[in-house]
Amino acid sequence: MMGKIISINISTRKGEKKTSVQSAVLKENHGIVGDAHAGDWHRQVSLLAAESVDKMRGRGIELHPGDFAENLTIEGIDLKGLKIGQRLKIGSEAILEITQIGKECHNGCAIKRLVGDCVMPREGVFAKVIKGGEIKIEDKIEVI
Repeated sequence: MMGKIISINISTRKGEKKTSVQSAVLKENHGIVGDAHAGDWHRQVSLLAAESVDKMRGRGIELHPGDFAENLTIEGIDLKGLKIGQRLKIGSEAILEITQIGKECHNGCAIKRLVGDCVMPREGVFAKVIKGGEIKIEDKIEVI
């Protein structure tokens, strides 16, 4: 299964809207350098499929990659079909390992308040960085 990165999104503080960047550095067992959610835990990097964002757009709300606070917006891979422990290779060197499928939506979720629903709890996945490296928009992602 092959896909690609549509958007890389980071925030310097938790609870802050993520900003799209052209490239980022994945650090082994840490996450995206400069992102507030990086650290020594199992949810170092969050991923959401562009198809999931598009589904929510169908409800008439203007949404953009990163609006669900995901670090990587990707297309071409059925993220919700992945299993914990599966690995993704990004670009020529970075490797992520899936650690969690979905999450509990927090009470202050702006998307849920606005739309009445949020796809991240059902369709978002979380990973830890097994092998670091620089990643950029349009990089290929494959399940390995």
